[in-house]
Amino acid sequence: MNDFRWFDPHQPQTLQVATFLLYARGVFALLGFSLVLVVLYGAAAIGLANSKKWGYVVSLVAAFLPFVFIPFDPGGVLSSLQFNVIGLMFDIALVALLLHPMSRDHQKIWFR
Repeated sequence: MNDFRWFDPHQPQTLQVATFLLYARGVFALLGFSLVLVVLYGAAAIGLANSKKWGYVVSLVAAFLPFVFIPFDPGGVLSSLQFNVIGLMFDIALVALLLHPMSRDHQKIWFR
């Protein structure tokens, strides 16, 4: 039996929305022709949807990536995805959703 999922409706709402935001960031990275970011966001979303511990860790890395590399990438690939108010709000929301106590408690108990 194949247990692969694109989305898990049994996870808390915080993780469900975080999964959706990771997929959305992957689509916007695809529009920005950044294949590395597409793979990163896609792997993070799939790992999170399949309740994998590595998926949660990759999701955190992907969520914090814009905040870490934007100062070192002026006018580069990441800045086209980040330097707008709406994109910044979604990045902050993604970090908040992943670090929410409900998300952290769920991943500690149920993720393998």
